Amino acid sequence: MAEEISGFIQRNNIQELDAICSHGHTIRHQPEKEFTLQIGNLPRLAKLISRTVVCDFRVQDVKLGGQGAPLVPIGDRLLFPEYDFCLNLGGFANISSEIHGNRIAYDICPVNIVLNHYAQKLGKEFDEDGNLAKFGELNLILLQSLNDLPYYTEKPPKSLGLEWVNEHIFLLLDSFNLSSEDILRTFTEHIAIQLAVQFPKKASVLITGGGAYNSFLIERLKNLVSVEITIPSPEIVEFKEALIFGLLGVLKLRGEINCLSSVTGASIDHSSGQVYTP
Repeated sequence: MAEEISGFIQRNNIQELDAICSHGHTIRHQPEKEFTLQIGNLPRLAKLISRTVVCDFRVQDVKLGGQGAPLVPIGDRLLFPEYDFCLNLGGFANISSEIHGNRIAYDICPVNIVLNHYAQKLGKEFDEDGNLAKFGELNLILLQSLNDLPYYTEKPPKSLGLEWVNEHIFLLLDSFNLSSEDILRTFTEHIAIQLAVQFPKKASVLITGGGAYNSFLIERLKNLVSVEITIPSPEIVEFKEALIFGLLGVLKLRGEINCLSSVTGASIDHSSGQVYTP
């Protein structure tokens, strides 16, 4: 991480820099056990790059009884208030919206964490434009089994992690002994269905994250619900979460709230994260 950050600063000739605001890589996320771990969030990172680092944004929230996720909604509220919903399609789909003056957000379902896994079985890094899924066959029994998973009837705050996918998704998908193309087709339909039920008619929806480029998934979503979908510039699609984690760091440095209890279920709104200096 230090090498990547230092290289980025040098390549872009960045002269004025207040802090590096680091998400870290989540390797364990079990908020029900008051535990979450993002590697790379260490004082050593600040020393290696000789810069102030703001990181470890999730741990405090979990200690306060929250899910530690999602953290992006404060940025959705401050930076993208013109949209009814902000939908991010990354490893997981997560959504955020303003309801009765409170920001509400939660994970909807897995997306690329599953699609990439089965695309890689076919020798592709990911399912570009959803072309692999497009030519698979839809398995209605598997689709129903996916849609019947109990998580989808739970009320927010709620979040998902790799452990849940391993236990509830991969085991189920592999038990059907289908081709990877058929799994991709069926799971893409499952994603579209789970996304569609989130939106009232004519809502305005900003879609970001790598899944925004999955044209087959977006097509299936449009066929299931009548909403006004905006897919912004590639800079926003690809870097919205990075932009907002920068904002989270700024808010932490200023001692301002960057984590909303209405989103995570924590006992209070708070300013989360650790600040490490070289």
